[in-house]
Amino acid sequence: MIYVTKTFLPPIEEYENQIKRAWNNQWLTNRGELVLELEEKLKKYLEVNNIIATNNGTVPLQIALKLFGKGGEIITTPFSYVATTAAIVWENCTPVFVDIHPEYLTIDETKIEDAISDKTTAILATHVFGNPCNVDAIEAIAKKNNLKVIYDAAHCFGVRYNGKSVFEYGDISTCSFHATKLFHTGEGGAMFTTDSDLHHQLFYSHNFGHNGPLEFHGLGINGKISELQAAMGLAVLPYMDSILKERKKIVDYFNSHLDFSKLKCLKIRENTNWNYSYYPIIFESEEQLMIVQKKLNEAQIFPRRYFYPSLNTIKYVKDKKMPISDSIASRILCLPLYVGLSDDDSNKIVEIIKANVC
Repeated sequence: MIYVTKTFLPPIEEYENQIKRAWNNQWLTNRGELVLELEEKLKKYLEVNNIIATNNGTVPLQIALKLFGKGGEIITTPFSYVATTAAIVWENCTPVFVDIHPEYLTIDETKIEDAISDKTTAILATHVFGNPCNVDAIEAIAKKNNLKVIYDAAHCFGVRYNGKSVFEYGDISTCSFHATKLFHTGEGGAMFTTDSDLHHQLFYSHNFGHNGPLEFHGLGINGKISELQAAMGLAVLPYMDSILKERKKIVDYFNSHLDFSKLKCLKIRENTNWNYSYYPIIFESEEQLMIVQKKLNEAQIFPRRYFYPSLNTIKYVKDKKMPISDSIASRILCLPLYVGLSDDDSNKIVEIIKANVC
C-alpha cells in the first residue's frame, strides 16, 4: 500500500545509541542532556536565535494564545489543520476567519484589516504546506493595529523566506515534530521567538511556570519534550539533507509529468526556499477529485484530502461562508510524498490521475 506519507526512520542502531545515553543517565524527562543537545543542534541547523522544544505541536499554539489571546477575537485562516482553530476555542478566544489567497492558499492579507474589531487581540496565520504567508504585510497590519502575530508553522521545518528562517517572523512561531513531518521526534514540536523577554515567558509557561524547584515565575503547563523524543530527533537530524533531496526528486517528477491543463498546484511565494513538505493538487471540481481518489484507492494508493473541511464549517465555530477556502478545501488532494516512494510508484500515481482527469 502507498499512503500519503511514511515516517522516516533512521537505522535503529543509531536511535538505540541515543536511547542508551538517556538510559545511562537515568534521566528521561525534565530537559535532560539529549533535549539540550537537540535544541542546540536545531538552532544551528535552522539558523534561529532560540528554540524551545515541546511535547507536541499544539501546546505551543495554546501557550501563545494564553499569552496573547486574553479571551478576545483571533483573526485566523479557515484553511489549516483543525488544531489551529481548536487551540483558539480551547483557550476561550473567538476565531474570526479571513478567506485565503487562491494560489498561495495562505490567509489573504488584503482582507485582514476589515476583520479587525475592538475585541481583536492577535492574528494567528498558517504557513500552508510550508508556503509562507505575506509576513511583511501582516507585520505592518499588526503594528498599525497594536496586535500580536502568531504563526502556525507546523509544516515549515527548514523553510527560509527572504534569506532567513520562517520561524524568525511574527511574535511567536510554532512547529510540529510529529512522526508525519519532515523532521520528527515521534511526537513533538517547538516554539520560537526573537524577543528575549518573550522567550523567558514561553520557557516558564511550558514548564509549569517554574522559577527553580520551589518558586514560580507565573502560570504554566507541562509542555516539555522527553529524552526519548529527543533521542529520535538526534537520530533523524543528520539525515535531513538526504530527506530533502529525495522529496525534491519526487516533487520534480510530479511537476514534470502531471498534466496541469486541468489541475492546479500550490504556488510557492517568491523568495522562498521551500521544504517539499506536501504535494497538493487542486481539481476543477469535487466530483473529479472523488473519481480520482476512488481510482487511486482501488490501486491501493491513499492520498489525503488535506485540508478538509474548511474550518469555518466545523460545528463549534460560527459558520460563515469563506468562498475561496470552501472551494479549495473541497477540491484539494495531497499526493503521496515520502522518502522511499519509488519512481515506479510515482509514475503509477501520475498515470492514474492523467487517465481519470478529463
